Amino acid sequence: MPGGPATTEPSTIDLNCDMGESFGRYRLGDDAAMLEVVTSANIACGLHAGDPLVMQCTVEMAVERNVAIGAHPGYPDLQGFGRRKMAIDADELEATVLYQLGALAGFVHAAGGTLAHIKPHGALYNVAARDATTAAAVVRAVVRFDNGLTVVTLPGSMLADAAAGEGLSIAAEGFADRAYQRDGSLVPRSLPGAVIHDPARAAERAIRMVTQSTVEAIDGTAVPLEIATLCVHGDTSGAPEIARSLRDALERAGVLVQAAWSV
Repeated sequence: MPGGPATTEPSTIDLNCDMGESFGRYRLGDDAAMLEVVTSANIACGLHAGDPLVMQCTVEMAVERNVAIGAHPGYPDLQGFGRRKMAIDADELEATVLYQLGALAGFVHAAGGTLAHIKPHGALYNVAARDATTAAAVVRAVVRFDNGLTVVTLPGSMLADAAAGEGLSIAAEGFADRAYQRDGSLVPRSLPGAVIHDPARAAERAIRMVTQSTVEAIDGTAVPLEIATLCVHGDTSGAPEIARSLRDALERAGVLVQAAWSV
């Protein structure tokens, strides 16, 4: 009725996880447990991690749980887990990303699901965030494959700019289990304190990111951060506990946890 109290929409956040990163007899992370908590999954495409059977099983589990599926392509670097920058020219990188999109999409189609987004992995994610040539190569691959895919990347990154220039949807991403530098970039994993293992601390940071649009940098600076999706890495020690703590804390704070795109 006129003059009544104003109402506001609750904050909404997607909770995503990088997964499907086992390979042969090597097992990494508890994907089944993570898929009971998260709302979207970024599944490795076989070049930095994952293999055909792992890809297939992870996709099938995600479809069964109605979790949104995204491709998680990286540099072709199994030995380095895709966390080493590689000198790949733009045409080769574009083809490498396109190859990985097609590989994962085959399993998604076979499982009756829909590929919803793309999030580069590791070094490719970080390089594409700050290098225009790399960002453009990734975006060209997405446009050639399916311009309906949402691109997940750091807020204000070169990849976000390149995606926006091609009219692609963008989901700005925050990290509950990673430390930030004052410029909004992630603290390199080689430095102390780069990875946050304490579920309570990760949850507190997540709530601040979602409800206050800021994150505390490693030097104590408050960094503005507008995000649509929040990541918990599947290979972080205690990842399922961190993810559950995050989701419970967010929901207690009145935040709606749901996929940022259609499943």
